[in-house]
Amino acid sequence: MSNRQQFYINGEWVAPSTDDTLNVINPATEEPIDAIALGSAADVDAAVAAAKAAFETFSKTSREERVALLERIIQCFQARLGDLAGTISAEMGAPMSLANGAQAPAGLGHFMTTLNILRNYEFEEDIGTSRVVKEPAGVCGFITPWNWPINQICCKVAPALAAGCTMVLKPSEVAPFNAIIFAEILDAAGVPPGVFNLVNGDGPTVGAALAAHPDVDMMSFTGSTRAGIDVAKNAAPTVKRVAQELGGKSANIILDDADFGKAISRDVFGMCMNSGQSCNAPTRMLVPQSRMDEAAAIAKAAAEQVKVGDPNAQDTTIGPVVSEVQYNKIQGLIDKGIEEGAKLETGGVGRPDGLNRGYYVKPTVFSHVTNEMTIAQEEIFGPVLSLIGYENDEDAVRIANDTIYGLSGYISSGDPERAKALALRIRTGNIHLNGAPVDPSAPFGGYKQSGNGREWGAYGLDEFLEVKAIMGYNAAAG
Repeated sequence: MSNRQQFYINGEWVAPSTDDTLNVINPATEEPIDAIALGSAADVDAAVAAAKAAFETFSKTSREERVALLERIIQCFQARLGDLAGTISAEMGAPMSLANGAQAPAGLGHFMTTLNILRNYEFEEDIGTSRVVKEPAGVCGFITPWNWPINQICCKVAPALAAGCTMVLKPSEVAPFNAIIFAEILDAAGVPPGVFNLVNGDGPTVGAALAAHPDVDMMSFTGSTRAGIDVAKNAAPTVKRVAQELGGKSANIILDDADFGKAISRDVFGMCMNSGQSCNAPTRMLVPQSRMDEAAAIAKAAAEQVKVGDPNAQDTTIGPVVSEVQYNKIQGLIDKGIEEGAKLETGGVGRPDGLNRGYYVKPTVFSHVTNEMTIAQEEIFGPVLSLIGYENDEDAVRIANDTIYGLSGYISSGDPERAKALALRIRTGNIHLNGAPVDPSAPFGGYKQSGNGREWGAYGLDEFLEVKAIMGYNAAAG
C-alpha cells in the first residue's frame, strides 16, 4: 500500500482506522492526482499516545543530540527537494519556478535557521537568586494550510524538535502529499519513533479531535481566521496553549515621495505571486487620492504583464488557484467589487483568454475603492488588488489600521526616516519598508484577528518552551 493511503505513527507507516479516502485534485487540470486516507478520532488517539510516550525520553535529549538530528534532517531534506517541488506544484498549482525557487526551499530554510539558533540558544538564565529554565512544552498538535504547505509545516516542526517537543501533524487535505514526503524525510533522518506523527484528514474530524485532545499540550494552527476560532474553541476546555497564524488584509502605503513606477509595479507582482494565495499579500494599495488615476494606470500595466498559465511552462508567472471552492470564492468577490462601485481597471470575472480548464484567475485591479467595500475588508486570497485613496499620512495610517486583521504592512517612500516613523504606527506584526523581503530570522505573526504567537527564528523556538522559575537556586547555603 502506498504511504499516501497510510499514516505515520510511532515511527511506522500504518493502516488507517477507516476506509474513507479523498481525491486530491490537480488545480491545473481539474483531474485527481491520487487519493489520501482520511483519519478518525481513533487515529488521532493512536498518534497522540505515541507522541506522549516518546516525550518522556525525547524531552530529555541534549542540545547536541537535537543539533545532530536537525543536521540529518537537513541532509535528507536536500535530497528530496526536487520531489517536494514537483509534488507541491501538482497539488496546489504553484509554477515550477516558484516551487523550485521558494516553495520547497522555504521549508529547508526554516530547518537551517533553527539549527543555527539551537546551537547558541540560552535555555537557562539566573535572575537574582532564582534559576529560570526553559523546558519543552510537551505534545504539540499542528494543523497546516495548503498555500505554502511545506513552509508552514517546517516552521512548526523544526523549532518543536529543537525544543524537545513531540508532535502530531494534520496537513491540509487539499495539498497533503508534500507532508507524506516530509514524513519520509524525517523517517530517513532517524527521528525517534513517536516524536513526529502524521495523520491525514479533514478539519471537523481529525483537526477537532487533535485540538480537543487532553494529552495535547499545545496547538499551533495556520489557516483562516474562521477555522482558527474553531481550533481555539475546541482547545479551550483543556486550557492548552494555542498559537495561531491566521488571515490578513495587508495595507501597502505608497507615499507621495515614492517612485510610483518602481514601487507600484513591484508590489503588483508581489501581490500576484503564488496566485495571491499568501496571508501577508499586499492587497490594499493606499495611494494619494490626487494621484489615483496615475497609480491605477501603473498597476493596470503591471498586472497585464503577469502571465497566467500552466505551472510547467517556463514563461508562467502564476498558475491556478488551489481549488474550485477557492476559484468560486474569488469570482464572487470580484463580482462584489463591481457591484459596490469600484472601478475595474483590468481583469475581472472568468478565466484568462485561452485557458478553458483549470482554476485560473485573471490578475485583477480595482481603483477608486473605499475601505468600507467588501473587497477592501475580506481576505480574497487571489490575485486581486484594491487601490484606495488617502488624503495625508494621518489618513493613510487610519485606513491601514481600519481592518480586523494585522498581519503585515508595506510602506514605500523616498525618505527612509518618514517610512520608519509611519511603520511604528501601523498595528501589524510585520512591516516591509521599500520592498524589503521576509526575513526568516525575524518573528512572523499578527495582531488582532491575524492571530497570536510568533513563528520563525528565535521567537518561533520560544513558542515551544515553557518557562520554569526555581527560587532559591542560587541562594547561599545555610
